[in-house]
Amino acid sequence: MQDNKDLPQTEKTPGSLDRREFLRTGLAAGAGLLLTRPSNLTAASGSSGQLNVAIIGVGAQGRVLIEACLKIPDIRFKAVCDIWPYSQRYGQGILRKHGHMVNVYTDYEEMLTTESGLDAVLIASPDFVHAKQTVTCLQAGLHVYCEKMMSNTHEGARSMIHGARETGKLLQIGHQRRSNPRYIHVREKLLQEARLLGRVTNVNGQWNRAVSEDIGWPRKYPLEPATLEKFGYASMREFRNWRWFKKYGGGPISDLGAHQIDIFNWFLGATPKAVTADGGLDYYTNRDWQDNIMAIYEYETAEGTVRAFYQVLTTTSAGGGYFEYFMGTEGALKMSENPKFTRAFREAHAPEWDEWKRLKYIRRKGDDAEIKPWEKERSNVVDVRETAELAAWEIPLEVNKPVHQPHLENFFDAIRKGAPLNCPAEVAYQTEATVLKVNEAIEAGRKLYFTSEDFVV
Repeated sequence: MQDNKDLPQTEKTPGSLDRREFLRTGLAAGAGLLLTRPSNLTAASGSSGQLNVAIIGVGAQGRVLIEACLKIPDIRFKAVCDIWPYSQRYGQGILRKHGHMVNVYTDYEEMLTTESGLDAVLIASPDFVHAKQTVTCLQAGLHVYCEKMMSNTHEGARSMIHGARETGKLLQIGHQRRSNPRYIHVREKLLQEARLLGRVTNVNGQWNRAVSEDIGWPRKYPLEPATLEKFGYASMREFRNWRWFKKYGGGPISDLGAHQIDIFNWFLGATPKAVTADGGLDYYTNRDWQDNIMAIYEYETAEGTVRAFYQVLTTTSAGGGYFEYFMGTEGALKMSENPKFTRAFREAHAPEWDEWKRLKYIRRKGDDAEIKPWEKERSNVVDVRETAELAAWEIPLEVNKPVHQPHLENFFDAIRKGAPLNCPAEVAYQTEATVLKVNEAIEAGRKLYFTSEDFVV
């Protein structure tokens, strides 16, 4: 099914974990802020060599996954499935160009009963069908990599966890930052070990996008009304723009915000205790979901309260891109999949970072440049009410891979070698609950509180 996750919307063509145990084992000794990498829910087969895979959903996000998989050795595509022939042809064409002779299907259940020898399925379809497709694939004996969000409903997400538990198959959810080497380096080296930020007190995150028209389609390649109805769509417009309609997805807080809110939970080593949110459909007139959302989460960590603000705007690209910004008493850290937005900042009064520079955990921005006086000590020329400018540092780690590739590699390593999944379903469910509560808070018009049961299946 057509999907347009993480791409500009101007496109016109084509084993379980108890929560208390999870938190207890995840907190770093003496740090109290960060989760260790989660364990697998089940042991994989330990097989090696070629893996035969299929993909359901060859829209924009499915194509991103295909391109990443083509860079991973010994992954062999055997089938593609999409309800739109236009996307089927794209998927078949790009894979055949790389030597993968794939069969093409409209119905994923037909694919599962026809294909033999499959090891895994990648699911990149719209959110409202994730649960049924995932559970069916698990029950067919296949490991599943499913794009986030798990589902547009709590019930759907829970059914996916039950499906993985009952079948003993692996289920990785596509919160790909959890496998990004730069994010792992920052969490484990800078925050856990070096504790460069001191006590984290606040978090800020955003993903803003400019005004965009509806996503179109080649007018000579529409789906027939009967086909749209069969697969749950009211029109071709809703099929192509499903993210804006409540029956198909969770809105922009789900599509975009889930990426960064997942990092809030992961880096803080906690789930929130409350959320306040507001937003509205203030610009677009023909969509269901809000075009702007602002939310404030309240976390209780081992070191005290942390308040985290998040915004997603779809009518302006202003505000400096997309990022997660962790702020503490001795420093701050601005993270993004885009390296140009990623920086660490030392407060003027904080201990020097020379030791961490020596260990190559971090490097000064413009490392050969002369160190300015205000980077070593508080300047005496600033206003008495103004804090001296923070010294900027860089993360000395380059990732020369598509952003989804490490997460897919982790999934395939779990199948082949029994490696721990970086985002098993139980972990992703905590993010699911954290994110969907924002929509509930907007609807309720008041602060909502979480219970521990909200995060456990």
